[in-house]
Amino acid sequence: MSGGHDGKPQPGLDRGAPATPTSELIGRLRRVLRPEELDCPCRETLDGALERFDQLERRREGRQRLAAARNHKERIAALLSFLSELDSLTEAESDRTVFDEMALLFLEIARSAEAGATALREM
Repeated sequence: MSGGHDGKPQPGLDRGAPATPTSELIGRLRRVLRPEELDCPCRETLDGALERFDQLERRREGRQRLAAARNHKERIAALLSFLSELDSLTEAESDRTVFDEMALLFLEIARSAEAGATALREM
């Protein structure tokens, strides 16, 4: 937890969770909407509402990242089906462009794998 101006921890700022644009926005909102002299039940209500919003946004962003990783997995599966034609090729293939096309498939698989891994790391 991060300390506020008065040294008290600020709710919703979990140092273990990666910062997202939404969580950074909520942090800025907290600084503006929570003046230190505000000491009433409405402060607790505001803190609770901002914390729930932060949690909901983190879950929404997590679902989006997981969906992106799944999309990349599906893309890789589709590319692998095209790549299976490599089994029927020989070094004597007369149309050499087919090797370039297969090489491009490998590159696309690598790009999708990297994007999928990035989405999962951001969870």
